[in-house]
Amino acid sequence: MARPDRIEGTAIVSDDGMIADAQGAQPRALTLEADQRYFFTMLDAAGAVAHGRHSADRGPASAQRRRLVLSRRIAGVQPHPSNRNAVLWNPASASLEQAWEALGLRGGRLAVIGGTEVYGLFLELGYDAFHLSRAEHAKLPGGRPLFPGVPAQTPETLLSRHGLKPEPMRVLDRSAGLTLVVWRR
Repeated sequence: MARPDRIEGTAIVSDDGMIADAQGAQPRALTLEADQRYFFTMLDAAGAVAHGRHSADRGPASAQRRRLVLSRRIAGVQPHPSNRNAVLWNPASASLEQAWEALGLRGGRLAVIGGTEVYGLFLELGYDAFHLSRAEHAKLPGGRPLFPGVPAQTPETLLSRHGLKPEPMRVLDRSAGLTLVVWRR
């Protein structure tokens, strides 16, 4: 059965490990130009993206991207009702391989773009890499965490516990306190 050659997550988090505010919206403090450029470059290189119902990329090539939209509201894998480039996938009743095959893909990279439960699922399935941007000036108490288990544990602790190792930190925007660390298996 077909499956992605690589699974890579990408996220920007606040200093306290959140991807969104308490209402589930990504605030301006996490919408930083340097990170957006990095994010869309990564998505452009992917064969498909995976996300939940409330997460998506809204970039210039968004409509053309192949995508797995994770949903508990369906059984197995089904065509997306309004996007011919997408399938709905319930990981509780179908494998990643079945979902990947439904997209008509053989190999390639899967970019995981959120939300919390989706990031957590792929943490368990096994990322090959995770591109973690951090906006050090942003704090979102009570927000939506990157992974289940944050903030009791940091995203870095969870990535490390799942066998990923950090590459050297890169500064994407010094004035915004924006850094990037790629974690690899």
